[in-house]
Amino acid sequence: MAHYLPPAIMALFAPRPPIPYKEPIAKRKMYSYSGVAGFVQKLKDYDHPPPVKKETPQERKKKRKARAKESHEKRIKIQTDKYNPNHPDNTNMTKDAFKTLYVARLSYDITAEDLKQEFEYYGPIVKCHLVTDKDGKSRGYGFVEFESSRDLKEAYKDADGRKINKRRILVDVERGRTVRDWKPRRLGGGLGGTRKGGKEVNQRFSGREPPQHERRGDRGGGDRDRGGYDRDRRDSYRGGGGGGGGRDRDRERDRDRGRDRDRDRDRDRRRRDRSGERDRDRDRRRRRDERDGDRERRRRRD
Repeated sequence: MAHYLPPAIMALFAPRPPIPYKEPIAKRKMYSYSGVAGFVQKLKDYDHPPPVKKETPQERKKKRKARAKESHEKRIKIQTDKYNPNHPDNTNMTKDAFKTLYVARLSYDITAEDLKQEFEYYGPIVKCHLVTDKDGKSRGYGFVEFESSRDLKEAYKDADGRKINKRRILVDVERGRTVRDWKPRRLGGGLGGTRKGGKEVNQRFSGREPPQHERRGDRGGGDRDRGGYDRDRRDSYRGGGGGGGGRDRDRERDRDRGRDRDRDRDRDRRRRDRSGERDRDRDRRRRRDERDGDRERRRRRD
């Protein structure tokens, strides 16, 4: 039956070739062990070359940092000498720096027209400029010039931390032409706190000031700490016994009443602040509706 199988199958059952014969490896004659006493004199007479000190990786890294820092300082110095926000060739700057608002942390998709529409809520705008790079792409900040300084103050107080295109913006006055010896962030100046160091020192909120709930949380934490300290003292007074325990309890009760009054006073103050903010928002909406009505009437008249 085997002769009926195809050659490919028959090759699987073929015997392997014989193992080739290899001559055994001849062992070399090894030298016998000896001491180093015969070489001591030669080592004494040997003229050693001076040791060559090689640079360690840490030293190379330190030198690279020093060179990079020196070149960066030179570049900053050159750019600082060239920096002039009042240069006549700067055709994009606004006319009145004291009526100009600086708007940062903008979405890169926003346009100058979108920015103008957002800030027309606070008053008439003379000029709105969005800073772009050489390719015409937005750099995330711009300048808005109002007709009235009153509108600028209102926008400065109200628009900081506001969301535009799902990003909270930062609003500040223009400082390049209003503050003496002012330098922007790229030249080592600025007021930002987002790039100071690690997470524990960097600013983690949007806007000039932390949100109100964070400020309230810090204040509440301090009250809780004081409350815990007072409770410990009260427990120690109670455990001490003696005739002075009653006076101490009365004193602690008076302090608790004083803290309750302070909390009620703070709650009333916050309630008044919220009502004042609602009134201001109502006045703002009324002025905006009046301006829209005036524009509509002028458009119909024309």
